[in-house]
Amino acid sequence: MLCRALRHITLPVIASLGLLGSQYAAAEELDTLRFGIISTESSQNQEPQWRPFLEDMSASLGIEVEPFFANDYAAVIQAMRFDKIDLAWYGNKSAMEAVDRAGGEIFAQVVHENGQPGYRSLLIVHRESPFETVEDILANASELTFGNGDPNSTSGYLVPGYYVFAQNDVDPRQAFKRSLNSNHETNALSVANQQIDVATFNSGALERLELNAADKAEQLKVIWESPLIPSNPLVWREALPAEMKAKLRDFFEHYGETAEQHDIIAPLQWAGFKASDNDQLLPIRQLELFKQRLEIENDDGIADDDKARRLAELDAQLAELDERLEAREAAQSEREAPDVAAVNQ
Repeated sequence: MLCRALRHITLPVIASLGLLGSQYAAAEELDTLRFGIISTESSQNQEPQWRPFLEDMSASLGIEVEPFFANDYAAVIQAMRFDKIDLAWYGNKSAMEAVDRAGGEIFAQVVHENGQPGYRSLLIVHRESPFETVEDILANASELTFGNGDPNSTSGYLVPGYYVFAQNDVDPRQAFKRSLNSNHETNALSVANQQIDVATFNSGALERLELNAADKAEQLKVIWESPLIPSNPLVWREALPAEMKAKLRDFFEHYGETAEQHDIIAPLQWAGFKASDNDQLLPIRQLELFKQRLEIENDDGIADDDKARRLAELDAQLAELDERLEAREAAQSEREAPDVAAVNQ
């Protein structure tokens, strides 16, 4: 009855009351911050690495920070979509899904301990494997078992999907004797134990495996690596209260500055974080569109007129992304110019 009565109030008043009500509700109900973590490894391995960092975050923010682990990337995306988590550590591909479909917004980016601005997708085989190149793998695919990544993984699925398979006009689901989807850790261990013949992996996960299971890492041979992929982003729910967003920005901007903080995130192979935004995804969006374009261009089952129309639409989207990427790179160069000038003086 109350809701029906409120409909008779003028629209501006309703909007104001609704906005204030949602802000007060968010501030009142947010007694726990729920942090989603994509499943690059088993949760049993990830939880000890993340716990000290999340405990430190909790102490700094003055609010309990609760981790959310899942068996696949999609579950973390869906959790954000239905407001079951408040922020998450994603890969770029899964971050793109969260931004587009789950009300997410990128606000920060990981800074790797090795100083690199990103990481690389890899294709791995056992060290005793006779295969040395992508060409070897594709030529013998019908006899091999392939460990693909999670469908929402950037380095495990999207990047090799484009560079290794789409550019060679190969559908891995059809080409290999058997194709499986798993997280990075499972793929690497399966290759090391000679349970599968070839798998996707990434350079960061390889460094972690070399630290935590050197005997398994020694069993692997890298036969392909991708161009550099931007470092993984941090994504929050766009609807988070402004006060909490400000606290999170401040926490991530300065975290890693002390020796103690550095030691806490060292097991995650991070040195700290830097500010970012949704435009970080522009190269990933290009990659996704390039992959779609190749698939359409090579599909003989599409009528010529329909193919031309769809390709033109994709080309227009790619041109728009090119403009945005050029503008972003120009703005970054302009911001960095004073620092370079100061160094040269």
